[in-house]
Amino acid sequence: MIEPDRVRAAQRGDTVAMNEVLDALTPYVGKICGPIALHDGPDAAQEALIRIFRGLRALDNPAALYGWARAIAVREAVRVARRGQRQQPAELDELPAADDPQLLVEVQDVLKRLSPEHRAVLVLRDLEGLDEVEAANLLEVPAGTAKSRLHRARASFRKAWKS
Repeated sequence: MIEPDRVRAAQRGDTVAMNEVLDALTPYVGKICGPIALHDGPDAAQEALIRIFRGLRALDNPAALYGWARAIAVREAVRVARRGQRQQPAELDELPAADDPQLLVEVQDVLKRLSPEHRAVLVLRDLEGLDEVEAANLLEVPAGTAKSRLHRARASFRKAWKS
């Protein structure tokens, strides 16, 4: 967790503070971008960190840093995934897996079959624990759209998992 004073220092142009902020956010941003952008997760994370760097001065409430960064990471991950439309598995090392290493491979295979929008809503709901309204706000879609995407994503995941 980054102290608000360090965020304010970074906003004022303190290079050391900016490096601390970006270093602290990098794993979090990567955790969000990887499952959404899949193979392009590192590129999406880098793009998100650049946007965070450029926009940090505009952040009104330093205590909201992680939520603000999450919104940027999700948008960048979806944008990069749409642009690439690559269907390769993500590096999902940060997701908990059972003792069977094959399980991780199977989850990766199922995730790669979903659209970036469906992966995004799954990450926000099932990894980040946001509700539909919060996920919808981050994805900049109506709450009903987020809810229906989540329903379709879960149904697609279950169907692909069984096959």
